[in-house]
Amino acid sequence: MSDQVKVRRMLEILMLLSGNFGYTINEIAQKFDTSYRTIYRYIETFKDAGFKIMKENGFYRIDKKETKFKDLSDLIHFSEEEAFILSKAIHLIDDEAKFKSDLYQKLYYLFDEEKIAHHLITKEYSDNALKLKQAILNKNQVTFKGYLSSNSKSIEPRLVEPFAFTNIYDSVWALDTDDMLSKTFKIARITEVINIGEKWVHEDKHQLKDIDIFRFSGNEKNPVKLKMSMLAYNLLTEEYPLSTKFIETIPNNMFVFNGWVSNYIGIGRFILGLMDEIEVILPDELKEYLNTKINKKRF
Repeated sequence: MSDQVKVRRMLEILMLLSGNFGYTINEIAQKFDTSYRTIYRYIETFKDAGFKIMKENGFYRIDKKETKFKDLSDLIHFSEEEAFILSKAIHLIDDEAKFKSDLYQKLYYLFDEEKIAHHLITKEYSDNALKLKQAILNKNQVTFKGYLSSNSKSIEPRLVEPFAFTNIYDSVWALDTDDMLSKTFKIARITEVINIGEKWVHEDKHQLKDIDIFRFSGNEKNPVKLKMSMLAYNLLTEEYPLSTKFIETIPNNMFVFNGWVSNYIGIGRFILGLMDEIEVILPDELKEYLNTKINKKRF
């Protein structure tokens, strides 16, 4: 077996064990078509890397509470030493393998923070992304020459203080000086970023808020519980992969989502599109929100 296939398989097993459900050695071996001995060896490697592997009644999974990497996303930034070690490991892969080139490229982008925004964002938006990156580093205010707002339904200029990107670099966190609130702004909706040469003056009001699985932010975590058909489950997990950590399987091919949302906009839109496939168990506020939307609908 080639080195690139081994690396890919180890990463896939690590992702599997990082979920909310445990797996037996037999299940893992069958899923990845490999031997029990190989799976045991991989698990020992994960332990050596700092992951605490729990074993309960023969089921293995990563203990996120005890492991220093509570979520695999914590591994996205590398120190110079870590990057060097990873680079040496990737170098062992066959020189002709495209997989090797891809790994080097991803490692380079993750290690060199100056290039992250440029390579993770569509080319047509990269210029604005790089200007925002520079403004964050220098703590500068900027003006959005035009911003297409979903709330106001208008294109209007904004004076903001950008201070962070979202984890997938499709939006930027910034303080809107009009209402003095921290918000996320979609980079694709910004017409042009203009650096006005002024420093931040409201840094004490910069606030990173929780973003729910539907990619909406807010000040609160509103508990939500849904009962879903297999169709709804498949669509939810395909469109919003982070939802899987809140889902459990119940009898008769049904599923329960038991999580939280920042507001009801994203989840409301999803439920309204699958009304016959989803039952809202709680909260009552979500039911009222949906009923209001249904009653306002005009055909």
